Amino acid sequence: MKKQFHTLRQTAVMLTVAASILFAASCQKEKDNNIGALKGAAADVLKPAGAKTVTKSGGISVCYVEVNSNSLLNTGKYTLTKGGQQLFDIAIIFAANINYNTTTHTAVLYNNPNVSNVLANKATQIVPLQNKGMKVLLSILGNHQGAGICNFTSRAAAKAFAKQLSDTATFYGLDGIDFDDEYADYGNNGTTQPNDSSFVMLIDELRKVMPSKIISFYYYGPAASRLSWGGKKVGDFANYSWNAIYGTYSVPNVAGLAKSNLGPAAVDIQSTGQSTANSLATQTKNNGYGVYLWYNLTSTDKHTYFSGVSNILYGSGVTYTP
Repeated sequence: MKKQFHTLRQTAVMLTVAASILFAASCQKEKDNNIGALKGAAADVLKPAGAKTVTKSGGISVCYVEVNSNSLLNTGKYTLTKGGQQLFDIAIIFAANINYNTTTHTAVLYNNPNVSNVLANKATQIVPLQNKGMKVLLSILGNHQGAGICNFTSRAAAKAFAKQLSDTATFYGLDGIDFDDEYADYGNNGTTQPNDSSFVMLIDELRKVMPSKIISFYYYGPAASRLSWGGKKVGDFANYSWNAIYGTYSVPNVAGLAKSNLGPAAVDIQSTGQSTANSLATQTKNNGYGVYLWYNLTSTDKHTYFSGVSNILYGSGVTYTP
C-alpha cells in the first residue's frame, strides 16, 4: 500500500476545503507515571540505550517514508549544521497493513515484501538510524479488506491484535507503532462499521504490552472522532498525534496530549512549497507546539528546503551527508 493515496486524498480535501505500562504493573499510579514520563519529555523518549543523546530544543521532526519506493536510511542523512543533531527524530516505515482473515474472522497484521525487507534487514535498515539517536516506528493502516483500528467488537479481539503489534515491535527492535485509519473499507467481507470502543480498547491494550515504546496517531479517518470511551481516552495512552492534511496547520483534537506532543503542521516534501513550510514552522513555534510532520522523503537532496524550516524551529540550517 503506497502512501501516494495520502497525496490524492490531500488534493481532494484541499480542493473541497480550500476556502479542517507495564501490563503487569503493581498499581495504577506506577502505570500513569510511566506514560506521563513518556509524554512529558521528548528528549527522554527519543534516547535509546547506547545511542547518541538527543539534545536539540525546538520540538521534534517526524518523517514518513514510502519504503515501497524509497530507503528509510534517507532520514539519517540530514543533521543540524549547528550542533550536528539529526533533523528527523522519528522515522516512520510506511506501511504495514491490517488484513482480514475471512476464515477466522480476525484482523491480521500484514507486511508487504518491501516492508518485510526493511524489517528483516533491521541491522542495516533500522539500527543505523537508532544509533544516531533516532526512533523508528511502523505505521499501520487498512488494506481495503474491511478490517481497521475502528471496528474491533470485543476487547479480546483488540487485545489479540495489540499483541501482534507488540510482538512485531519487539522482534524487530522497533521503537513504536503509528496508527493511520485509512483504506480499511469498513463493511467489506461482512465486517462491521466503526464503533466508539474499538480504537480506545486497542490502544489501551497496546500500551499494556508495550509500556515503554511510542504510540502515535495520524489524526485522520473514523478514529479521529472516536477518541474516548468508557471513561478512557486515546490521549491517556498515546505519546503523539499529528495533523494529516499536508500543507495545512490544524491542531489534532486529542484530549490528554500536551502541546509538546501535538503536531499541527504537516508538509509533503515533494509538493508543499517553501513559503508554506516556513509559515507552518513559524506557527508551530509561536503557538508552542512540539511536533513538525514531514511526508514523502526520497533520495533527492532536500537540505535547502529543510533549512528553511529548521532555521525557524532550531535556529540552524541543515547539512546533507550522502
